[in-house]
Amino acid sequence: MSATGNLFAQQVANRKASRRLVAGFILFVAWLGFGGDFIWWLASRSAGDTGALHVFPGIGILFSVIAGTMAWVGYNYGATMLMKASSAREIDTPSTEAEQRLVNVVDEMSIASGIRRPHIWIVPDKAPNAFATGVKPEESHIAVTEGALETLNRDELQGVVAHEMGHIANYDVRLMTLLTALVGMVALVHNFGFRMGRIGGGGGRRSRSKNDGMGVVVIVLLVLWIISWLIAPIVTRLMVMKVGRSREYLADAMSAQYTRNPGALADALVKIGGSNIKPRAIPKSSAQLCIADPFHSKWDEREGRVANLMATHPPLRERVQRLREMAYQNAGTVESLNSPLSMSEA
Repeated sequence: MSATGNLFAQQVANRKASRRLVAGFILFVAWLGFGGDFIWWLASRSAGDTGALHVFPGIGILFSVIAGTMAWVGYNYGATMLMKASSAREIDTPSTEAEQRLVNVVDEMSIASGIRRPHIWIVPDKAPNAFATGVKPEESHIAVTEGALETLNRDELQGVVAHEMGHIANYDVRLMTLLTALVGMVALVHNFGFRMGRIGGGGGRRSRSKNDGMGVVVIVLLVLWIISWLIAPIVTRLMVMKVGRSREYLADAMSAQYTRNPGALADALVKIGGSNIKPRAIPKSSAQLCIADPFHSKWDEREGRVANLMATHPPLRERVQRLREMAYQNAGTVESLNSPLSMSEA
């Protein structure tokens, strides 16, 4: 069996990939903030004026405070705001057979995952989909659309719920909340970074008269820092999307572990991906939290490096193929993703 067909090997590989991506993301953001302080320190040091030496990393600390504030807001209020934005209603006491089935499935997957049962919500949307939110397993939420309850059979619904439980167990929502906060911070201080770059640039020009070698280093670093800020909003967003895509593969593998039925999730993804119903309740800004992109971005099913960066989710074709391999099923059934007729029959 290939590595993609071994769910535990896939979990290990995806965790390693996520760690590398997150580490790279944090280093890049740290360079944006504290890199400016470092360049400023080099410029003032080479200028020879000890009174003007820049020693306090104010730029980096300011960026950290802004990012921390945004992360705190998302940490404490993100789940509530998302549920309100999607007009979801929480199930306290099931009133229909479909709601009771959903509650039973969530209870089963809570036991399988060893996680406290999350709050259960239904989103009034006919487009089949689901998402999880909440920054810790003890206070998490799972939302399923009305379309998913109507479209998916019990096994498929179980696979979808198990996927979302995998996100909760792996702290994916917390991770994406923090990374999204950093992206927002970069966008907010984008112009401010250019102003600090001009200040650092002045120091670099003064340093050339005293130490040409150090002046060249300062200028090169300053140019790299300014270029980094030019591309920062794009780079940080693409890195978050890349992290999110790797976590989707991991959640698929966790679903297979909890249900021991990876084929059911594959069937559910085929149905969800084949739906032509446009979502009305799910905010577009929350598309990356859904089990599959509800807006069917043109990048979702493309392959290659550009598509890997631009899409919020991995290609459904690839996800279904991996799940089919775990279930020892014929990978050729993935072709049904391209057939509207097969979708309606699935």
